[in-house]
Amino acid sequence: MTEPLLFSATRMSTFRGKQLLTAATCFFFARKERLFAVTSRHVLHDEPTGHFPDRVELVLHVDATDLTRRTVLSVPLYLDARAVWRQGMDSAGPVDVAVLELDRATLPEGIVLRAFEPHHVQASIADVEVGASLLVVGFPLGFYDTLHHLPVVRHAIIASSFGVRFQGEGYFLTDGRMHRGSSGAPVVMRWPAAEGAMPWRLLGVHSARMDMGGRDLMQDESLGLNCAWYADILMTLTEDHAACSASEMGPRPRRRASAPGS
Repeated sequence: MTEPLLFSATRMSTFRGKQLLTAATCFFFARKERLFAVTSRHVLHDEPTGHFPDRVELVLHVDATDLTRRTVLSVPLYLDARAVWRQGMDSAGPVDVAVLELDRATLPEGIVLRAFEPHHVQASIADVEVGASLLVVGFPLGFYDTLHHLPVVRHAIIASSFGVRFQGEGYFLTDGRMHRGSSGAPVVMRWPAAEGAMPWRLLGVHSARMDMGGRDLMQDESLGLNCAWYADILMTLTEDHAACSASEMGPRPRRRASAPGS
């Protein structure tokens, strides 16, 4: 049996029309009867790089035994020139997390996926120590098991005080080898006391590598640190009527062509 954690994330490809733009990671989050794809906000819309896709494609398994059987789900990002995805906001400004609701009625019969739920979201900071071991499930540089379409898992540790907003932003730091394509990956910690098929705590959403602006590129290696936005933002983004102060619908579509990289 394939570990359920590997069915919690899938590859998200972004498109503008028929043009393939980038590939990143998303994972599934369920709240009551609603199902969401969670990723980094910059995967869906990124002003600095001119990245403005209008739809995404997700690869989904349709057979729990034969993992070579899969289908592609195409999801528009805009309807009537309005974004259908929701992005995070907090007191410091934009949060690099976005959710896109998936219509269960459009999913193929026999779909195989595992979704995190509200009880997986880490709520207590007392149970998470600096240096704690983490897993990040994703598609680094677009690398994965292309035959069975399963992600790979990277190891990381918590590199800053969990529960303290690093430099006032809504994320904590991880120490691990991350790459482009991992944006939107779930950051999880083993939950030994859990019952059921998903014994994991969802701590964060991997966003990007962090580096020092003044680093000497010839003499100093990269820090190897990464930003992971706190997963509790999902509790606001997936509410039926999310508070305007903590979330908002994405911006209108843009006409500029996208630059590569997620």
